Amino acid sequence: MQEFDALAQALQPHYSHFNVTNRLLFTGHSHQAWPDVAFAGIQEYMRVVTDRVDTKWDIGFEKTEILRNYLRDYYDDPNGLYCREQNTHVLLVSWLSSLDLKNKPKIITSSGEFHSMKRQLNRLSEEGLNVVNVSHNDDQQFLDGIKNEIDNSTSAVMISRVYFETAEINTKLSEIAQVCRQSGVPLMIDDYHGTNVVPLSIRDEKMEDCFVLIGGYKYLQWGEANCFLRFPKDCEFRPAVTGWFAAFETLDKPQSGGPVEFDDGDQRFATATYDPISQFRAAEVVNFFKTQGLTPDRLRQQYQSQVEYLTALFDEENFDGSGIKRSHSRPPEETAGFLSLTSPHARVLRSNLLAKGIFTDARDQILRIGPAPYTTSNQCESVIKALFDEIRNL
Repeated sequence: MQEFDALAQALQPHYSHFNVTNRLLFTGHSHQAWPDVAFAGIQEYMRVVTDRVDTKWDIGFEKTEILRNYLRDYYDDPNGLYCREQNTHVLLVSWLSSLDLKNKPKIITSSGEFHSMKRQLNRLSEEGLNVVNVSHNDDQQFLDGIKNEIDNSTSAVMISRVYFETAEINTKLSEIAQVCRQSGVPLMIDDYHGTNVVPLSIRDEKMEDCFVLIGGYKYLQWGEANCFLRFPKDCEFRPAVTGWFAAFETLDKPQSGGPVEFDDGDQRFATATYDPISQFRAAEVVNFFKTQGLTPDRLRQQYQSQVEYLTALFDEENFDGSGIKRSHSRPPEETAGFLSLTSPHARVLRSNLLAKGIFTDARDQILRIGPAPYTTSNQCESVIKALFDEIRNL
């Protein structure tokens, strides 16, 4: 029995709808199970809609504020503003539309960004944007590369705190933020794989002027449509892509024909009408995490212990000629919430495992095995055994 089993076993009964006790769910880095209280949140929404009809929005906004406060606490960020949207791509596009890309057409990014950011930047590069991809394989070289690339034509630096393919943590983030600050260049950080896995104090790291993309679909267990853009309190960006929810508080003002106005507060990068059922669901999950004592430090210890154990099991089972290896050799403190493996058969292995009801994930030649706080050591042992059974059958 491993140290993380006590918490995992205590949590499992609260995920009965997903039957986490009897299933091998190892896409925690992509989609975690929702606790049973999430379903109560969905039922609450239906009651509110039938009772309040079009006056439901005030309660929906209250639920969103619960999510914002959770993030402010997690990031030790009492003064940060958090704009809610359906997905991080919507927020990314709104933010990009704030930049002076005509006069400063350079965007600096890394070679390891998630598809949402990478695809959008690649498409914009086809339209003339100068997108510079700096190799992220070594953190110091990555920092030096950004320093060398920043110039007067740079609109922004856009990078991740945790690389989505390998779970490697960018250990030079605060230094990169300082470089951007000194150059007057905004820094956008994709933290989809950092939130609820690797604690970050925005105050201590002096990153109050940074922008952070946050998604609720994975480690937060909030499900879809609960994404946020964290931005500085004094931000004056005026996105060109904008919807009427970015000026919700001033809807009753007469339209003067002057410059488009934006509300003070959290919704500067918002679009328009959405379905608030997701916030009802997620607010219940927030309360559940609090009652279970799932603090940032406790979650970090759980994930680190689980990934260390998965790594040890993999190393013990691996053999010469297996054709599979760990994607990196960083120490546990520089690794986030999943085990990343490299194999030319990654997608075949993932498919074969899924045929047996075992959920993993593959991206090109990378197989990702992601636990969740409710994952036990027995389940870790079972997934590694099943993986090597499939490898031997190739």
